[in-house]
Amino acid sequence: MLAVYIIIGVVVVLAITLFILYNSLVRLRNQVKNAWAQIDVQLKRRYDLIPNLVETAKGYMKHERETLEAVTKARNLAQQLSSAGAGERAKAEGELSSVLSRLLAVVENYPDLKANQNFLALQEELTSTENKISFSRQFYNDSVLRYNNQTQMVPSNIVASTFGFKPSEFFEVTLTAEREAPKVSFT
Repeated sequence: MLAVYIIIGVVVVLAITLFILYNSLVRLRNQVKNAWAQIDVQLKRRYDLIPNLVETAKGYMKHERETLEAVTKARNLAQQLSSAGAGERAKAEGELSSVLSRLLAVVENYPDLKANQNFLALQEELTSTENKISFSRQFYNDSVLRYNNQTQMVPSNIVASTFGFKPSEFFEVTLTAEREAPKVSFT
């Protein structure tokens, strides 16, 4: 009779452990999805700001058409890839960040534009949004790290493979230009 109680106890402990591990994996997976959604919120904000910034700059920078068109093209491409995976999305967002940096560098040649209050407000909003995007990416990658660790570590990896939990992809910088420090020249 004692052996039956021991077997029942072991089964109950295993069942409770299974439930705890499964719920932990679900919580972490949902946290990764939430973190990705937070990136989307900030990217949407950036997409909304860019046309206003470009329109404000157009009046001052008539002969900088190539830069303005590159910003618009990169924004549209990034928006089209909004349902793509983290790798493709990171590449498109990196390209958009790169052309935005070029635009802001070109602005330095236009003192009237730099003094325009609308442009300054838009530039400040864009800078703030870029910072929020950076923090959102960091939170997303932290969430992916926790989730991936949980899906790959014993004993939760057994539960993860049994119930189909797959590792998530990190949001990584793919453009080498983004990895390098920007060159600043005051000449």
